[in-house]
Amino acid sequence: MTTTENDTNAAGLPAPEIRPRSVVGRLPRYTAGKPPAVIEGLQSYKLSSNENHFPPLPAVLEAISSGQEINRYPDPLSTALRTELSSFLDVPAEDIVTGGGSLGVLNQLLATFAGQDESGVQDQVVYPWRSFEAYPISVGLSGAESIQVPLREDGTHDLDAMAAAVTERTRVILLCTPNNPTGPALTAAQVESFLASVPSDVIVVIDEAYEDFVRDPEAVNGIDMYRRHPNVVVLRTFSKGAGLAGLRVGYSVSHPAVTQHLRVAAVPFAVSQLAETAAVVSLRHHGELVERIQGLVQERSRVVEGLRELGWQIPEAQGNFVWLALGENTPEFAVLAEQQALAVRAFGTEGVRVTIGEEEANTRFLALCATYTKGPGVS
Repeated sequence: MTTTENDTNAAGLPAPEIRPRSVVGRLPRYTAGKPPAVIEGLQSYKLSSNENHFPPLPAVLEAISSGQEINRYPDPLSTALRTELSSFLDVPAEDIVTGGGSLGVLNQLLATFAGQDESGVQDQVVYPWRSFEAYPISVGLSGAESIQVPLREDGTHDLDAMAAAVTERTRVILLCTPNNPTGPALTAAQVESFLASVPSDVIVVIDEAYEDFVRDPEAVNGIDMYRRHPNVVVLRTFSKGAGLAGLRVGYSVSHPAVTQHLRVAAVPFAVSQLAETAAVVSLRHHGELVERIQGLVQERSRVVEGLRELGWQIPEAQGNFVWLALGENTPEFAVLAEQQALAVRAFGTEGVRVTIGEEEANTRFLALCATYTKGPGVS
């Protein structure tokens, strides 16, 4: 054990050099969406984290405000929520495993099925890139090897290339639909063809964090695929459509051959009582949620149409966000947005993701795009 010269702790004692696992130093850092800058005379808006700007439903707020038993551990199996989901989705409750958001559920799945064998050989996880920023972090921490397959130019999955990337070491494949941050959704026909082209003993995860916002009639429905394919695992969350991002509750749906192992790796008490109650009440008031979500979808349509009228070329938007493939102009655009009290999510020199937010925020975003001459397709 070594110490760094002049490196001491609060007690004045030499501080040991604490080393993490070697993989940690190779992992990218997760970057959360920044809050908006405060600009005098302008209302600030956060469009950087794909949050639902509506608060939870009134019935949800009322239900969780009366919670009196937070001194007790929650039900580790989230029985009430799984029972409600079973009825809502028409699937067996035994096929549902809950977790701390869809990311928490994904981490449980990777911990169960992807890592290293007893001789230290890494399993492989195939996924599209760019996609959800946490994928390489989660895969790396599981001990597995990331196999990133570049998206097509239109922001869609290159499913042929993903199938070709599968090897005898592939244990899990991730499909993100709609893809975050680019926006397109996979169709049912595409996923059916893909499933037919990969080994049936490889788990195929259909990550549907944004499924509430999908309006393409040909888009895949993960639950339909799970019913037909024993190796499909569906991930969903209450963070987006239901507006419960701060409570962290998600779930997977898969067949018993998968769930029997997932339950072993599931984090105990990952879903709090408040989160479970909020999710159950949200399901019981789903009609009200649909009305709110439809309002966001209509705003998305207004933004997309506005961008295209300005000559901007953007991918199909099926989530609650739009993608601007700005390349090297990405940092510049993000700064200009910040000067307009709009926080957007910049990805290096690849592009900018902008969440569909309040009407005034969306209008201000379109006004910025109208004055910006370097947008994709703008001449």
